[in-house]
Amino acid sequence: MDEPIVFCIDDDPQVLRALVRDLKAQYRKEYKILSTSSVSEGLEGLLELKNKGEAVALFIADQRMPEMDGVSFLVKALDFYPDAKRVLLTAYSDTDAAIKAINEVKLDYYLMKPWDPPEERLFPVIDDLLDEWQNGYRPDFKGLKVVGYQFSPKSHNLKEYLAGNLVPYQWMDIETNKEALQLLELNGLLLTDLPVVFCEDGTFLKAPSIQELAQKVGLNPALRNEVYDVVIIGAGPAGLAASVYGASEGLKTLLIERHSPGGQAGTSSKIENYLGFPSGLSGSELTRRALAQSTRFGAEFLSPQDVKAIHEKDGYKKILLDGGIEINTRTVVITTGVDYRKLETQGIEQFTGAGIYYGAAMTEAASCKDKEVYIVGGGNSAGQAAMYLSKFARNVYVVIRKADLTSSMSSYLIDQIKGTTNIHILARTEIKEALGNDRVEQIRVGSIDSNQSEMKRADAIYIFIGSKPYTDWIGKEIIRNDKGFIETGRDAKNYESFHKIWKLQRDPYLLETSAHGIFAAGDVRANAMNRVASAVGEGSMAISFVHKYLAEVY
Repeated sequence: MDEPIVFCIDDDPQVLRALVRDLKAQYRKEYKILSTSSVSEGLEGLLELKNKGEAVALFIADQRMPEMDGVSFLVKALDFYPDAKRVLLTAYSDTDAAIKAINEVKLDYYLMKPWDPPEERLFPVIDDLLDEWQNGYRPDFKGLKVVGYQFSPKSHNLKEYLAGNLVPYQWMDIETNKEALQLLELNGLLLTDLPVVFCEDGTFLKAPSIQELAQKVGLNPALRNEVYDVVIIGAGPAGLAASVYGASEGLKTLLIERHSPGGQAGTSSKIENYLGFPSGLSGSELTRRALAQSTRFGAEFLSPQDVKAIHEKDGYKKILLDGGIEINTRTVVITTGVDYRKLETQGIEQFTGAGIYYGAAMTEAASCKDKEVYIVGGGNSAGQAAMYLSKFARNVYVVIRKADLTSSMSSYLIDQIKGTTNIHILARTEIKEALGNDRVEQIRVGSIDSNQSEMKRADAIYIFIGSKPYTDWIGKEIIRNDKGFIETGRDAKNYESFHKIWKLQRDPYLLETSAHGIFAAGDVRANAMNRVASAVGEGSMAISFVHKYLAEVY
């Protein structure tokens, strides 16, 4: 396969030579570095590359060029390669134009001249952008192929698991993809065997469980230690942060996840208010970076594994996994986060996974092209999903029980929604029934203030309502409030059962539960902030308390 291209344009020959020299020194083994000093020549070259089927990974354009400024060139380049990363080369006086371009052309980065030394000011930026581009780049596909029915809950679960764990795969709808039918016929498979996962080694799995699939793709490794310093349960932002800090500070660290890393944040199409990312980043990209960081420091990652219980024995915590496996650890950090609450409306459960999805379900977004899509909920996650799905759907309807979004959604998202013509807010409205045959096809929707309702076409429904902590598996020694959230620190002392459980002379640490040596962080904790940044902060803070606990006990 031909190497992807890094395309540079600058009318200053001296600057262009220096840029090409540095890029070739670092990237020539993996990328072709092409350059031009002429805008017209550059646009003609892009057309030729496109016709040849070449892939461009990254554009670097100088802002000040006589034929056309850099922002305008990048706008035109989008027509040829909309997925390529875009960098604007600027002088200090051009920073206002660069910042404006972040919104106008979805600029990924603006680079100040000069960039010496490149090891500090150029290569780290380009590395990150090329890594992110490679993560979404899909050449002629070689890897897992998932064959099934588009509106099959079993197929949906497999796709969600693979996507959530950042495993590349190709989805092949049996009803529309001729190659999918051919694969079945060649392997003697029947429609009743679906979904089928074809693997890179030529084997296939018929209607596999998540555990079977994980083992096949290498996501369920063996444990390396007999005893861990800290086991973190749940790989959302809080858990990932805890694993990074635990492993980087020398603790034997194990991170356990029941499904896929990232939590609710991991399914977000774009997080725009996370510190340090002015043009935003997707939840999957944040997850990918955090998981890579964690494993680089030596943390182990075990998924998919369900924790059934935590017991204390001989001074250690014993974590019991589904299937009977026991893990010994000195401390535990619970970061299991929250699930969306179920919508108790007639027909919703029947079509869950068949056109009705809880959370963002980005794996199904492409199937919403030119469709009528409904989103239930008025929080930030619902707003981010509405913006993302509006790129595919004919219309997106946001169904909320309140009069408007101001009390539940960030203002930047409200402004974006107001500026998107195919997003419609249905205030003080609810879905009263979902109907269809093998998938959702219609809904009965009406006002919460009256009994009036009407039937509407609905091709997909995404539900973002409330938050239910994933704590049903936790024993009585860990105090929870009436909604199931874990109490920590002094708040745990307000319960009558606390003194029957807590036998140490000191009070619990800020993030410590009523069971000493077991901590909680992130959305699963009572009175948490419910923000990605705060979850990351609590996850890292929990490790500082783990150190204090280990110092006093061991």
